[in-house]
Amino acid sequence: MTPEERQEILTKSKDFFRNRIIVNHKRNTAKLSTLKNFNVNPFMCKYLSAFAFGDASPENIAKSLIYPRALGTSITTSFGNQMQYFCNDVLTSYASTTSGIDIEFTDAIDGQYKYCQLKAGPQTINNDDIKTITDHFKNLRNLARTNGKRIATEDCIVGVFYGTEKDLSANYKKIDEEYPVIAGQDFWYHLTGDPEFYGLLINAFVEVAIEIDGSDLMTETVSKLAEDIKNNGL
Repeated sequence: MTPEERQEILTKSKDFFRNRIIVNHKRNTAKLSTLKNFNVNPFMCKYLSAFAFGDASPENIAKSLIYPRALGTSITTSFGNQMQYFCNDVLTSYASTTSGIDIEFTDAIDGQYKYCQLKAGPQTINNDDIKTITDHFKNLRNLARTNGKRIATEDCIVGVFYGTEKDLSANYKKIDEEYPVIAGQDFWYHLTGDPEFYGLLINAFVEVAIEIDGSDLMTETVSKLAEDIKNNGL
């Protein structure tokens, strides 16, 4: 990868984070202003409010409901759901036209041509995904064989955006018994040939995040949910 190609990916990554992740994060946070968007556990909500913030006032109950969603599950889910857009918007030069394969590239480490399914993180697949992922690779290899071409199992890989090998779930490790699963810095090194690219990509996201101050939105959303809690007598 040339310095120009590296910079292009980093620039596109910033645009992706700014226009996809952050926009969706703000939209999903604003939705948390009413109780109907929560499955409230009446045994726990006031306890968690008092535990975290000192009392069970409507405002603190609202915080105990909103913070885990806005700062945890919501943004994590959004990031995972945006994977296909990342492939289309950022990794356009590697995009695959093969069913079930996200990108194709020549491995910068071993020089072999790779067929890759991309996943967000080291814990993001379930047991049912194992068969789906391996079936895609089997179908690819069978099609290649029909066309007189051989694709080795080690050239069908799962690339995980972040994490390390030791972070991979048991589901990923099951896939890794047949098809390599490469995570985090190692994956980006194979893709770009730059051992520092993973850190540069994280820093690119951080630079965009610094542009954003969501504190006013959080305060407004907490206030609206607190009012809804008062009105509904939670």
